[in-house]
Amino acid sequence: MEHNEIIGWLLEGDVSIQYQTHRDLLKSGPEVLIGLKKRIAEEGWGYEFLKRQHPEGYWGRAFYQPKWTSTNYTLLDLRNLCAPCTAEITKALNVVVETCKGADGSINGFVSVPESDMCINGMFLNYACYFGIEEEKIKSVVDFVISQQMEDGAFNCLLNRYGASHSSMHTTINTLEGISEYIIQGYGYRRTELVKIETEAREFLLRHHLFRSDKTGRIIHPGMLRIAYPTRWKYDILRALEYFRKAGAPYDERMQEALDIISRKRTSDGRWKIPAHYPGSAVHFEMEQAGRASRWNTLRAMRVLEYFNL
Repeated sequence: MEHNEIIGWLLEGDVSIQYQTHRDLLKSGPEVLIGLKKRIAEEGWGYEFLKRQHPEGYWGRAFYQPKWTSTNYTLLDLRNLCAPCTAEITKALNVVVETCKGADGSINGFVSVPESDMCINGMFLNYACYFGIEEEKIKSVVDFVISQQMEDGAFNCLLNRYGASHSSMHTTINTLEGISEYIIQGYGYRRTELVKIETEAREFLLRHHLFRSDKTGRIIHPGMLRIAYPTRWKYDILRALEYFRKAGAPYDERMQEALDIISRKRTSDGRWKIPAHYPGSAVHFEMEQAGRASRWNTLRAMRVLEYFNL
């Protein structure tokens, strides 16, 4: 398929794909984008997520149960669709803040585990800031995030549970996405500290060339080269490159091997496929069928490669 044919194919997809194609690839103006964004909550995938919300404000059974249909992952899905903030989403965020604050001020969805999970707090910061939560409600979460930075500059969700000596790529990408969204949306509380932390955690990923051990040079885990979507809590190279793009980060030669791998995953018809979805629990619905050409991955890969002029 030629480039214009691929764009046309993307524009035949869900309204959320249409919106992000217009915004990121076609550079369309507000006269197009405003109407498309509003429709994400009214039709297609966005509507399907929203209509599954319970009247009390949560999804699934609770904040993190069952995993992929919980409030946490549904709000993350809606954020990644670029849904507008609706009254229902605001209600859900307020429920989370009111019922899931741990003793340390973080978001803790596990009643049986007193220590909070850093990955969850990164995800929460990401979607809560995107949907415009009041700054006062997330100050304690910001305090927790800052307290969890490790000596190597990044994060590991095991640190405050069992101890850890080396940061995790998974925890770091979740946290970086949250910090980046906080900064992009203009929040001010402890902002200078977070900007410094983001730079240091970003360097952690680059030091690993996005997927290699900084000690042996070997691939940390083959799953990091697997570009599944939704990404859930898992790290992969396309997710990392998407973070760098969203954050407006400059090209670094340590990204190049990952960029080359993404380029090679392009099929002969110019699109990208989606692999098997991550296991874990039931889902609300599958946005795309595994093994087929993926509008999500095609859009994500195209805008990353275009951003880095490849």
